[in-house]
Amino acid sequence: MKNLLIYLVIPLMLLSACTSEKKDADKSTTGIAVIAYYSGNNSLIDNYDIKKLTHIIFSFCHLKGNRLSVDNASDSATIKKLVSLKSKNPQLKVMLSLGGWGGCEFCSQVFETVGGRKEFAQSTKELTEYFKTDGIDLDWEYPVIEGYPGHRFIPEDKANFTSLMKELRDALGKEAIISFAAGGFEDFLKKSVEWDKVMPAVDMVNIMSYDLVSGFSTMTGHHTPLYSSAQQKESADKAVRYLDSIGVPKNKMVIGAAFYGRVWENVQPVNNGLYQQGKFKSFIPYRLSSTLLSTDSGYVFFRDSITKAAYAYNVSKNLFATFDDTASIRLKTQYTISQGLKGIMFWELTLDKQTGGLLDVIEENKKNHH
Repeated sequence: MKNLLIYLVIPLMLLSACTSEKKDADKSTTGIAVIAYYSGNNSLIDNYDIKKLTHIIFSFCHLKGNRLSVDNASDSATIKKLVSLKSKNPQLKVMLSLGGWGGCEFCSQVFETVGGRKEFAQSTKELTEYFKTDGIDLDWEYPVIEGYPGHRFIPEDKANFTSLMKELRDALGKEAIISFAAGGFEDFLKKSVEWDKVMPAVDMVNIMSYDLVSGFSTMTGHHTPLYSSAQQKESADKAVRYLDSIGVPKNKMVIGAAFYGRVWENVQPVNNGLYQQGKFKSFIPYRLSSTLLSTDSGYVFFRDSITKAAYAYNVSKNLFATFDDTASIRLKTQYTISQGLKGIMFWELTLDKQTGGLLDVIEENKKNHH
């Protein structure tokens, strides 16, 4: 009987060990999506650990007539390099992107006609097949509402955007990834998109929960807060809750993190510069923040316990800074996981430190929650 038990137990132990190994292997390929926008060249990418990414979005392609266009040989080389990184990270998805702030001057005009939408979708398919990329991200800032100064916006953009996404799905097929960048503020969320019609055609919506206090603002505030407060209406959580309330699936929502800070000048020393009048001064990459935003240069650092946002004030120079840091990125990653969201994305990879940066914080917290 003892020998019989041994023969029974050993296979079960081996099966358990194999199952455990499979679970460990699955841990490396499951979990939230980690999506990097990338505006660098074909060599700079080598400085970053792409194994920590699930998606990388080349930023940006542009319109040439009605067609999606890669601007030059350098951009072509960059896209090819990004696709080649799949040899290091087989799960990596590489996507092209149209637009960006200032990059969608004629989107309203092109996408208002059936012919324009069809030609754009066909050109997207051709580029996707040529480069062997995995899909397209639309970053039209913005349909229906004012975006980049001077760019056209009309009420018809809303329905035209829906038709465009359906046209892209028809052209690219069901296997391609289709996403779009959404303004993380109420005006966009309520006016720009027919959510019930668009979301069935797309895989994810990248909520730009940054620049919520923009460079046009004459008042300071948190540009990338996780939660809202009485003074700070817009936030990542507010956008998620609104979209959830109108039926957008959480497993298609991606929240945004800012790998950069914004600085306002001429800010009086009231409330440590928060919610005060000022003038936008500069954009600071996270990789330079330890030098440009330091106690040595006169900054004192604070954290808003309600919005979970970091900020700093320089009393000698009347400067106010708002940014994501390691703590706020940790909280955003944990929020993404606990809310069952599709993932977290950020603008943009070359703004990060090459080692010990914010991507590492996302990776660490992603692993800790498996």
